[in-house]
Amino acid sequence: MHQPHTAQRILVVGCPGAGKSTFARKLRDALDLPLVYLDMLWHKPDQTTATREEFDVELDAVLRQNRWIIDGNYARTLKRRLERAETVFLFDLSAEECLAGAAARIGHPREDLPWIERELDAEFAEYIRRFPTDQLPQLLATLDTRPRSTSLITFHSHEEADAYIETLKNAQE
Repeated sequence: MHQPHTAQRILVVGCPGAGKSTFARKLRDALDLPLVYLDMLWHKPDQTTATREEFDVELDAVLRQNRWIIDGNYARTLKRRLERAETVFLFDLSAEECLAGAAARIGHPREDLPWIERELDAEFAEYIRRFPTDQLPQLLATLDTRPRSTSLITFHSHEEADAYIETLKNAQE
């Protein structure tokens, strides 16, 4: 099993609003690894999306690299990413916490999205509410197919994620 602080290829997955991108940025800063947001590959500043082909070309270019953190679920490509990942961080927080997280970022510029969200879209909120029953089981099933050498670290709270970052920083001192 890889020691998390030595991993060079890391995935961060979980429900929208769970704090994945915030954690990924802290991890990037602690490990000095390039950070790629899948939302930035998929979404364009004019709020349209890339084609699957465009997205796949960009993702494949990232996966060919030896060092990265990739933030985002995008179930269609998760198996490909798992084949290269050394560590996966899963955020498994309640739907209520994720809704609060998604609502808190409304109106704020973000480096993980090419526009500023002006409202919490009702369809997106419903997606978050249903994530534990509709998306999480499939996400967990796919994570179970990861190579045996790929570590899985699950956080059930922001405090657990923050404590991990602090432990990581202390180990590097």
